Amino acid sequence: MTTNRRAFLHGAAALSALAPGLSWAFDKDGNRKIMVFSGNQAVPVLDPHIRYDWSTRMMQQSVYDALLKYVGAPPKIVPWLAEKWEESADGLTYTFHLAGNAKFHNGDPVDAEAVRYSFERGLKLNAGIAWMLKDFLKPENIKVVDPKTVTFTLDKPFQPFIAYVPWWYIVNPKQVAANTVDNDYGKKWLTENEAGSGPFKLKRFDANALIHLDAVPDYWKGWPMGEQNRLSGVIYRIVREAAPRRAGLQRREMDVITNMSPDDMAQLAKLPGVRNEDHPGSTTFGIKFNCQSGPTADINLRKAIAYAFDYEALIAIHNGGARLMDSPFPPDMAGHIAVPDMPRKNLDKAKEYLAKSKVPNGDIELEYVHVQGLEDARRIGLVLLDSLRPLNIKVNIVGQPWTTMVARGAKPDTCPNMISVYVTPVATDPDTVAYQYHRDSWGLYYGMSHYENAEVWKMIGEARGMTDKDKRMALYGEIQKRIVADQPEVFGMIPNRTWSMRDYVKGFSFSPIWFTGEVDFYPMWIEA
Repeated sequence: MTTNRRAFLHGAAALSALAPGLSWAFDKDGNRKIMVFSGNQAVPVLDPHIRYDWSTRMMQQSVYDALLKYVGAPPKIVPWLAEKWEESADGLTYTFHLAGNAKFHNGDPVDAEAVRYSFERGLKLNAGIAWMLKDFLKPENIKVVDPKTVTFTLDKPFQPFIAYVPWWYIVNPKQVAANTVDNDYGKKWLTENEAGSGPFKLKRFDANALIHLDAVPDYWKGWPMGEQNRLSGVIYRIVREAAPRRAGLQRREMDVITNMSPDDMAQLAKLPGVRNEDHPGSTTFGIKFNCQSGPTADINLRKAIAYAFDYEALIAIHNGGARLMDSPFPPDMAGHIAVPDMPRKNLDKAKEYLAKSKVPNGDIELEYVHVQGLEDARRIGLVLLDSLRPLNIKVNIVGQPWTTMVARGAKPDTCPNMISVYVTPVATDPDTVAYQYHRDSWGLYYGMSHYENAEVWKMIGEARGMTDKDKRMALYGEIQKRIVADQPEVFGMIPNRTWSMRDYVKGFSFSPIWFTGEVDFYPMWIEA
């Protein structure tokens, strides 16, 4: 039986009155602990082939497994459902050999047919992760050799193939088929149910409030902390505002929190029994312009804003825990170059570009939208407001839930003028960043600028299939220059990735390939 944390704490308070020094800190299920993690972002869709963002993928990674997995910093790929794999000499065929003991939560074996079906499903649904492979892999070219061997034959060589495989989670075909309606591949059912083999299974799903995961006692991969120390489960509490999350950690109603401002993190670090995790990441922050509709469709206005912006304020907001971007690519990404003449604050240049725009005297108001409850993004909005005053441009700062913001940004005619977005590269290959600026990324959260340049789109497509590494990296260098020249966003900074937690939380690991607040619950446990 799971004990409600609030009731549990009330009971603890009564006991503490009788026994000074007695302290309670986490939910319990019998003799096991339930870890409570809190962030600001909902999980509107659990389906691993339809959608991903930091909170969604954190849940997907908990209930599903993939053939391969990213771990560590710098990130490396390790075998998971696949014990090993081979690549043919011509770079077209990949053969994966599956672990013999992997099983889904209902007891069915994870076999080659499940792998084939899952990739087919992802490709045919053509959403979420499909962009990664759809130009190079057809469903009919995924073949089952035997129950533990599956091959993928690409239409043409594609260097990033292995780099993307860790995000193609494997679903149980039988469960999906049993819940398919109108040939939807189980899409409706998998929105708030799961058919996975991961270390946790879904107990309760409330997309906007709370998700409760139960640990799988006999998880096929075992538990790194040992059976005795593994968690009973994890609760993800969605709390929009930072203040209640901070208070929850202080009162020990929460064990781990994320999406906190640098000032909050500094205060939390002073509390007894609390520790912070602070890591240089690869997540970029940009203010994306609506390049198709409204005043920001004018490149001269976009340039004016980029040169008026106070970039040093970004570092100050993060108390020094950030680096300014010198390219659309983070600096540790293969192919990265420091783009010459990257915009920095220069009011004279800003006014020159404004004079060439359709609003040479300013006298307009632009909407800036950020995720509700994300204090850093709100403060950046205030910097933007101050930066544009000399141009006679007003800024309306609007905080909205993540799902609302992304829904608005999906179409040019509803997208705000400016929208703040953190984007983490999903793989170690430069394609993962470049493709954000391709036409196929329109409608996705990282494509909300609706950037248009047919020549750049063609270059991005060519780079995906190139086999000459030097020529490929040189082409990515040119792509970076072209994108900056078109100014689809204010290229901001790369903040450190931070979490705050009670000191009894063990097993935390970091990888820059994970999204902003995302953690891997699998190796984590509570020592008490």
